[in-house]
Amino acid sequence: MRKKVNNNLFIRGLLLVFCFYTGSIIQGHAQNKSFIKYVQPFSGTSASTTLASQHIEDKTERLANTIPAVAPPFSMTQWTPQTQLSEKKCLAPYYYNNKKFYGIRASHWISGSCTQDYGSFTIMPISGKLKTSSADYAADYTHTGEIATPAYYKTSLPGYNLLTEATATLRCGLIKVTALKADSVYLLIIPNSDQNKGFIKIDRQKGEISGYNPVHRIYQGWGQSAGFSGYFFIRISKVFTTSGVFNGASVSANQSIKNQKDLGAYLGFKLQKGETISIYAGTSFTSIAAAKLNLETEINNAAFTTIVTKTNQVWERSLGQIKINDPSEKNKRIFYTALYHSQQHPRLFNDVDGGYPQFAGDYTRKILKKGNYYDDFSMWDTYRAQLPLVTLLKPKLANDFVNSLVLKGQQGGWLPIFPCWNNYTAAMIGDHATAFLASAYNKGIRGYDVNEAYRLMRQNAFQMPDSAQYLNGKGRRGINSYLKYGYIPMEDSIPDAFHKREQVSRTLEYAYDDYALAIVAKDLGKKSDYKQLIERALNYKNVFDQQEGMVKGRFADGSWYKPFYPDHREPYITEGTPRQYTFYVPHDIPGLIKLMGGQKKLENELDSLFAKKEYWHGNEPGHQIPFLYNYTHSPWKTQLQVSRILAEEYSEGAGGLSGNDDAGQMSAWYVFAALGFYPVDPVSENYQLTSPLFKQAIISFSNGKKLTITTIRKSKKSIFSSKITLNGKSLTKNQITHQSLVRGGELIFYLEDEPN
Repeated sequence: MRKKVNNNLFIRGLLLVFCFYTGSIIQGHAQNKSFIKYVQPFSGTSASTTLASQHIEDKTERLANTIPAVAPPFSMTQWTPQTQLSEKKCLAPYYYNNKKFYGIRASHWISGSCTQDYGSFTIMPISGKLKTSSADYAADYTHTGEIATPAYYKTSLPGYNLLTEATATLRCGLIKVTALKADSVYLLIIPNSDQNKGFIKIDRQKGEISGYNPVHRIYQGWGQSAGFSGYFFIRISKVFTTSGVFNGASVSANQSIKNQKDLGAYLGFKLQKGETISIYAGTSFTSIAAAKLNLETEINNAAFTTIVTKTNQVWERSLGQIKINDPSEKNKRIFYTALYHSQQHPRLFNDVDGGYPQFAGDYTRKILKKGNYYDDFSMWDTYRAQLPLVTLLKPKLANDFVNSLVLKGQQGGWLPIFPCWNNYTAAMIGDHATAFLASAYNKGIRGYDVNEAYRLMRQNAFQMPDSAQYLNGKGRRGINSYLKYGYIPMEDSIPDAFHKREQVSRTLEYAYDDYALAIVAKDLGKKSDYKQLIERALNYKNVFDQQEGMVKGRFADGSWYKPFYPDHREPYITEGTPRQYTFYVPHDIPGLIKLMGGQKKLENELDSLFAKKEYWHGNEPGHQIPFLYNYTHSPWKTQLQVSRILAEEYSEGAGGLSGNDDAGQMSAWYVFAALGFYPVDPVSENYQLTSPLFKQAIISFSNGKKLTITTIRKSKKSIFSSKITLNGKSLTKNQITHQSLVRGGELIFYLEDEPN
């Protein structure tokens, strides 16, 4: 009997050991497939601590202005802890080092930007006595016990003995408040209007709160009504015992309030220790009724954990399109954080039933027949890498983006330049909706009215709107001068734009947009248009002074602007210097090389730029510059400079970005460069190659194909490629085509310690 018992114990022991190791293996396997754990939502929410940022004197340029957004990719509303009041320009709702917590904000902040939030509202839980002035109810904020992921946020408020958690769907949020001791608990619901506008109403019988925060424009029509609002509908899981409204510290028992300074509503509860309140919130840009329908459709009465799980799964699938295998956990954290930041915008704008506010018109509620409608295209930034990344990984989504732009053009009469707040703006230079549409078209994305897209692009390139339309932000700034002279002369100061003057930069970028449209015209058989546009694509030559070897301001009579300071901020350059902008000819690098005097001259000029530390990664027009060495006899210098930028301009932690992330463009640059290729000319099918950062990356494309990128290093410090093969065949050029990537297979980089 004893022997039998011992045998049973022995068998049970073996089973325990087996289960332990099996469980460990399963857990380890699950962790290997977890990508969301690498995302650091706080990255970019405080002053930069990267190596490259330390020489920046202007502290405002060291702020990436991202937020720890809780929401699925490209969602309508993002939910963020709020540590900063107001919807002021260039002021994000969250900064990591702020000391006060004001609630959870339903935000429409453009990530990493210097724009403004709009149509937002905030939910703040407090306990004890009712306080409605922000100076009184603000909670001391620490990061102790705080958790932030793309799908979930949690923080404790020790002063109130409350635990606050948040999760979200595409259009809705779910907040859970838990009492850590028995007390009176209040919820403050606040439309965040800086214009003393807004409305909120309480239905005590149904336990519902609804309201709106009117949207106002900036960059064009500054301060004017945008014609629509951020609407919300809120349902509370627990019966509240008292309620009312307030404006600032003034409290009323009324159940609605409208157009008052610092207005809001309060709801009161009696909670025992451990009791919770669930706040179900729907949002919309068309109506309260639509916000309610969005909530009923996306969340209804689902449990908090159910929504967390679903949104977590959405992010795992999206992040998991690129699987990184590498011993560096730090680099994986930086990479997946960059991939997260590159999937914030454009913003979903339509309701679950397809309804959206008509673009820049009377804002009649339109219904989409298929797909989704998007807005907040930070186009001057994102056409370079962020939108091409979407096009590569999510072509169906890119098609929705294109269709959204075409709809805007049809409804407003002109293809928008930089559409935000569902309106025209003249915020930046160029006409890069054209560049993005041409890029998508050239990569086979055609699920929209191609002829309408072409008509709208062509109109921007060849016509000047009437004065009223032009003042409203329609059409290319300075188009008449550009068409007359082949460049924009210094005499045209571009008065009707947020960015005035900047004539040389505008000329360079319009030349690129003309090239982009020429590509589409040629494919559609528009021979006359193609001939004119491809000639205009060479207009960059008209602002290139061969005596200086750089671009310069030019007058209408052909004379050059003096004095010339190549490394100073000049009025005819956008956010940069003449030296930096000289390299912005992404569509015709051979032509630029000829102007400069040959490949060696280009190489020398690039060497000089980097030696003088004039390369500025923090602004978009230079993002292609490190890859231009591929057009010289020293492509290894691309590998050298890109490796340095990856190491110096990006890091982890709250200060992990060197400057404004600009709707994900800075982060998308990292994603591409770390994978080993970059779209110098995003309209073309070509990507310039560099050295990958990781041991292995596996990209899963929407067509079911997979591309495995393998890096074989001679040593840990190897960054220079000796050979690159695609499916066993050596690549003889330092570039690869879009179709070669999406067909899948294996791309292998063999790296050495020294350049060949």
